[in-house]
Amino acid sequence: MDLLRSLPIGLYLEKPITWLHRLDPRVKLAWLMTFLIAPLLANPTWRVGLTLLLVLINFSAGIPWRAWKQQIGWLFFICGMVFILTTFSPDGFAMTSQARLPDAASLPPVSDYHYVLFEKGRFLVTRRSLELGIRTSTLVFTLIYSTNLFLLTTAPEEITCALEELMQPLERFNLPITEISLTLTLALRFIPLVLEEIQNLIRSIRTRAINWKQLGLKRSFRIWILVIERLLENLLLRAEQIAIAMEVRGFTTPEQHRVQWHQLKFLRWDWLALAALLPFWFARVLIGGSP
Repeated sequence: MDLLRSLPIGLYLEKPITWLHRLDPRVKLAWLMTFLIAPLLANPTWRVGLTLLLVLINFSAGIPWRAWKQQIGWLFFICGMVFILTTFSPDGFAMTSQARLPDAASLPPVSDYHYVLFEKGRFLVTRRSLELGIRTSTLVFTLIYSTNLFLLTTAPEEITCALEELMQPLERFNLPITEISLTLTLALRFIPLVLEEIQNLIRSIRTRAINWKQLGLKRSFRIWILVIERLLENLLLRAEQIAIAMEVRGFTTPEQHRVQWHQLKFLRWDWLALAALLPFWFARVLIGGSP
């Protein structure tokens, strides 16, 4: 079990380098916030269009199938289950409908509108339940998919550098923007170390071939407490080693000892991506609003 490779979401894909990798992280962050905000108060048609747009971006970027299947494949299953459960659940309207006239069945139909779309036994699908199913499943898909696509094509250092650039105006309020970005960079870099320690402890338990059924619940709980304590000790030791390494290299403060990971500069494709936000929100206002 390799946690560093089988992590279901949030891994950075170093190769192949796609056109999404080459975009400025500030541009990608702007599009990420767009995909997070655009589904709010939007109609079902617009939400379905957002999901299709995200899938189209994924395929156009040429992300390998192994990464796409490993990190996003389970998301289709979750969204499908959410759609089915919400669609076949009660729509919240506790009322029954009946014809106004006794001989309404013999009259010619005036409209093909039907509130109940499907009914067979206990299974009932109405227009409202179908709309709720589309809204819920597409919202879950858009939020998780867009965030994962951003993390998949953006290095942790690029994320922190973009956030630091965007938060520079807050320095007027004496906020430690550089210290916050440094802390975020160290935290993102510390995540693989945590996964590595968990992986090593899991392997050490497996090699001992412990019979959990014979131990019982109480003894098993004690073993897991010891494993958690050992994990915390290893993580604190790793943190101390990082602090010592920074101190040996002469690190004093983020302002005096700055390391520029990336030089952010807008290129032609970045300006085109930013310009594409204007027609996107124009279409959102015109056709994406709630009915």
